[in-house]
Amino acid sequence: MQIVPLLITLLVIAVSLIIVSKVPFLGVQIDSFGKALIAAAVFGVLNAIGSIFIPPIPLTLGIVSFIINVVVFGLSAKLVEGFRLVNGIWSAILGSIVLSVVLTVVRSILEAVGIAA
Repeated sequence: MQIVPLLITLLVIAVSLIIVSKVPFLGVQIDSFGKALIAAAVFGVLNAIGSIFIPPIPLTLGIVSFIINVVVFGLSAKLVEGFRLVNGIWSAILGSIVLSVVLTVVRSILEAVGIAA
């Protein structure tokens, strides 16, 4: 395992969380970039644990993955002080959706300029 791609991924998730926190109607709040880095690390670890214990099931059309992402998003907010979901589960659902979109866009941009994420 190489450390550079892992650090790039961590930074991409942290920046994406900051972007998500700037969307006014989501109710996602992050106090600082440092808190976003911690939340990104927690998010990554929880996502890895979730993907180990729950294998992909093709018949669900991504619904199981979506539910896992919402739960991971909510747990990350619970575990990291300075990362809050103002509207509870609705903030977790909307934040998870917007985070997925932002991550896709940011990763596409990084791939276009030749940086692996």
